Amino acid sequence: MTANHPPDTGCTLCELPVEGSDVSDAEGNRFCCVGCRDVYDALGDVEDVAPEDVRRQRADDGVREVPDDHESTYLEVDGMHCATCEAFIESAALRTEGVSNADSSYVTDTVRIDHDPDAVSQAELQEAISGLGYSAYDREDAFMRRKADNWMMGRIIVGVLMGMMVMLQYLLIIYPTYFGGLFYDQRTYEFLSQALASDLATPFYLMIGALTTIVLGVTGKPILQGAYVAAKTRSPNMDLLVTIAAVSAYLYSTLSIAVGGDHIYYDVTVAIIVIVSVGNYYESTIKDKATERLSDLTAVQIDEARRVRADGSHEEVAVGDLEPDDRLLVRAGERIPVDGEVVDGEVAVDEAVVTGESLPVGKTAGDQVVGGSLVTDGAVTVRVGEDATSSLDRVTELVWDLQSSSHGIQKLADKLATIFVPLVLVLSVVVTTIYLLTGAGVADALLVGLTVLIVSCPCALGLATPLAVAAGIRDALERSIVVFDDTVFERIRDADTVVFDKTGTLTTGEMTVVETDLEDELLEKAARLEGRSAHPIGRAIAAERPVADGGALESAAGSDRPGSGDEDALGTEGTPDDGIDSFESHRNGVSGVVDGDEIVVGHPDLLRDRGWTVPDNVARRIEEGRETGRVPVAVGRDGVAEGVIVVGDDLREGWAETLSAIAATDTEVVVLTGDDARAARRFREEPSVDRVFAGVPPEGKAETVERLKRTGRTVMIGDGTNDAPALAAADLGIALGGGTAMAADAADVALVDDDLGSVDTVFELARATDRRVKGNIGWAFCYNGIAIPLAVTGLLNPLFAAVAMGASSLLVVTNSSRSLLED
Repeated sequence: MTANHPPDTGCTLCELPVEGSDVSDAEGNRFCCVGCRDVYDALGDVEDVAPEDVRRQRADDGVREVPDDHESTYLEVDGMHCATCEAFIESAALRTEGVSNADSSYVTDTVRIDHDPDAVSQAELQEAISGLGYSAYDREDAFMRRKADNWMMGRIIVGVLMGMMVMLQYLLIIYPTYFGGLFYDQRTYEFLSQALASDLATPFYLMIGALTTIVLGVTGKPILQGAYVAAKTRSPNMDLLVTIAAVSAYLYSTLSIAVGGDHIYYDVTVAIIVIVSVGNYYESTIKDKATERLSDLTAVQIDEARRVRADGSHEEVAVGDLEPDDRLLVRAGERIPVDGEVVDGEVAVDEAVVTGESLPVGKTAGDQVVGGSLVTDGAVTVRVGEDATSSLDRVTELVWDLQSSSHGIQKLADKLATIFVPLVLVLSVVVTTIYLLTGAGVADALLVGLTVLIVSCPCALGLATPLAVAAGIRDALERSIVVFDDTVFERIRDADTVVFDKTGTLTTGEMTVVETDLEDELLEKAARLEGRSAHPIGRAIAAERPVADGGALESAAGSDRPGSGDEDALGTEGTPDDGIDSFESHRNGVSGVVDGDEIVVGHPDLLRDRGWTVPDNVARRIEEGRETGRVPVAVGRDGVAEGVIVVGDDLREGWAETLSAIAATDTEVVVLTGDDARAARRFREEPSVDRVFAGVPPEGKAETVERLKRTGRTVMIGDGTNDAPALAAADLGIALGGGTAMAADAADVALVDDDLGSVDTVFELARATDRRVKGNIGWAFCYNGIAIPLAVTGLLNPLFAAVAMGASSLLVVTNSSRSLLED
């Protein structure tokens, strides 16, 4: 591929701006960073499509261009549970005046609508969607979420209670008349038979019909709505077939009452609706419980900013109200609200949540900072950038685009329904017609046709997938694995490539002292001095203070301590009993007097700037530490550097075993990181790792995954917000539970216990769930293969058809209740 993109088109790989970057290749392609160039060199020949061709293809696929003055509104939609719902809601939204584009995702129960705010308001959009029979509301509306959950439970309760009242009448009065004197003595049997054949039976049947109407209209509303959408979009699904069977029995029974007949099959309607509704509710409940396990995930949300007024005072304002060139004050422990430029102060900034870079970066006046990054030490004044947006916001937008770029994969049963539904309908009509042509009465012919519909009702088929999926979610939850998307069990068949993020995934993501050559006495003094620092590296060194001596002092993280040059928040008097006579914080380290010794801990340049000596052996140790991708910290005493403390994020326990186990299945293993090449060197030397891409930004990670997908099914494993676009882009995303909520939202699976060994369990459970789904569906079709011919020949009546249907559903439920890993 030779794109030869002009400069104004952005990075050849990820399309980020390339201004200020001199990274290019021999063909003239420009890149925003070395990492994107390396990915392009390795994978660029996979896709021979220029960006303009991609945009043209997006237009051909119905992706509309959105005017600049349009804004995006996100609505949560209850009742959207299949791809046909997605298409229906999108088409309805696009018919609304002022709407330029609409994308919906039943996986996330969300629709994004791009619209002119002057032409149509959010309330009008909600009304337009809700008018279709769904319930649309703002994603942040917790009250509406609880209301929707309560309404779902209410529908089930109504169905069960009303259904029990209907079935009680059948069990005590109607069914006994079908079996002669088997249940009652002859006198009672004759009395019931005569009563049901008399005019007195009509009010009795009407009462049962009224109760059934409630079950059908209230409990069955989501099923009826799904059937309507399927018919409207001409995409037959399981809801359509379930509705046909339930409504056919209902209409037949109602018509029978109207003409004075005694063939009343409301029980069939009740059984079908209640069984399917309870099964779907069970699946939904299991998924909700799984989501509750993620309460320990960290949400990165920035809603307010501290704006500096002209007179130097501060005011709290909403991030959305910020304008370019506004000045913001950000203190230690706070996140920078939007992208901008440092105009005052010297601080250390942790950008890992956005860029994936594990090491904090020093920032001074004139340096650019990204929204969402964390100020770890000091305070800084930031001038808001030209767009007044956050890199974190752009990552969020990218996640949505990737999640909603293609419709969710329908359940296997829905795919089968596209063939099964028309066949059953045609068969019922053909059988009824044949019986009429051969001289059967109209009532008898219609009864046989109804029996075919009822016996073909796919309760077992409809429950086969959701109950097997629920079993997979349940078994995963027991192992601290949360599954967000039930299509995981369809998409995880055989992974061709597994991509691992580095920071926070293969490594712990937390700074620790990896090694040191200092004497215990000097290490202890350095730790005491760093106990005054809020910098992550300082905290790591402070943690090395011997426990017997009281442990590391509480750091100043989260304090309002200004940056270098201002009085330290801890004051000059020091913390009682810490032995520190003076303390000073610098951009690249700390210094002070500890127990009478002058100590400096920090970057070698800090020592050299003070005129201190850095011996050759210490300089060599510093260079060796850098070569491993870690941070070497020089420690000096009284004018001379005496040793080095090497700090880094340590490898997770069992990381090598996990990579080896995946590689052993002939799966390509890729390490993808925002860290520089030195930090990723250790993985290039790992035999089970096939490729390593380092220094790749979030947009580049997503594009890397997109290109890997073209070589086969790709799984992405990560933990941070910077991984979210790649997690969403992958065929399957797995997030470690210690990561951010955005990563969890973008992923399909979350490992709550942060155990990389659980990755193998995810694959095992997915395969087991797939086997269970196929087993359930196999039984459902086996049942239909026997029951339908019997119905066609007239050997079954609707009652026995309903019993057979219930028995098959019970078998599916029982089979699904077993542990998946028993298979």
